[in-house]
Amino acid sequence: MRAIRVGIIGAGRIGRLHAENLVRRIPGAEAVAVADVVEEAARGLAEGLGIPNAFGEPSPILGDPSIDAVLICSSTDTHARFIEQAAQAGKHIFCEKPIALDLEEIDRALAAVERAGVILQVGFNRRFDPSFAEARRLVQSGAIGKPHVLRITSRDPAPPPIDYIKVSGGIFLDMTIHDFDMARFLMGEEVVEVFASGTVLVDPKIGEVGDVDTAVVTLRFSSGALGVIDNSRRATYGYDQRVEVFGERGMVRVENPKPHQAVLSSEDGDYSPPLLHFFVERYAESYVRELTDFLSCVREGKQPPVTGRDGKIPVVMGYAAKRSLEEGRPVKLSEIDPSLG
Repeated sequence: MRAIRVGIIGAGRIGRLHAENLVRRIPGAEAVAVADVVEEAARGLAEGLGIPNAFGEPSPILGDPSIDAVLICSSTDTHARFIEQAAQAGKHIFCEKPIALDLEEIDRALAAVERAGVILQVGFNRRFDPSFAEARRLVQSGAIGKPHVLRITSRDPAPPPIDYIKVSGGIFLDMTIHDFDMARFLMGEEVVEVFASGTVLVDPKIGEVGDVDTAVVTLRFSSGALGVIDNSRRATYGYDQRVEVFGERGMVRVENPKPHQAVLSSEDGDYSPPLLHFFVERYAESYVRELTDFLSCVREGKQPPVTGRDGKIPVVMGYAAKRSLEEGRPVKLSEIDPSLG
């Protein structure tokens, strides 16, 4: 079986992560080129992993007919443009979230993918976490009966730099967007309305750039079920990622994984290890699984597990949450995108 030849656009943190997984952990794929606007970063990544080609911009990758697929791991403002270019070049596409912060740009990118008939998978990696995937399976199997209430806790160990927050689109489009996707994934149905509350309790500078660092979002699903997401930019005890789905016949929940499950008990009390402190550690396995699934879809011509539509709806939810926070009222998703009415 011929290896799928992959080019990587973006040599930053997430690009390095995917490149390392492709080279070291995922069989049946061959990373053949890296491009980054900082060419030295592309060269350094390529040399460190034995990838044969490095470029300062992506056109050599997009123009190489021997490359089957591209991973778009560049800055958010380039995603939609590179999706369109890759689709026109006939490349299958894996793109990190979000597709774009502008809904019209997202629609143009998705239209280009549809015209070209290529595969697009969006990088909502948490769907591929084994525990979250099993929680979804249990909910969808009817193990808890009809779902009534979803709870998602998502708290970062420390806020990102202010310069990043300025261009991130805000907490709902940068951080909560993962939880919006997880809500749809776990419940297996659409959200029709959101109500958001937010405040600045972690860092006043976050408020000065027009964002909040602590938020609670209430969701109403099409079935009438309810959801609650709570976010904080700083949890001093580590990276806090928990979910719970309560239903008419039971409940399924996922707690935080730890480096190990051993508990030391002594005269000083009980001791267990702290939470993992970084998303790369917490979701190490999910990053491998999402690329493995993407490559399987490329090889077999299947629809990807996270489609372009799946990539768009959490952005719509993010804008609904922003409007809700600004106006102090529930906002229907159809107010942001009438096609979701």
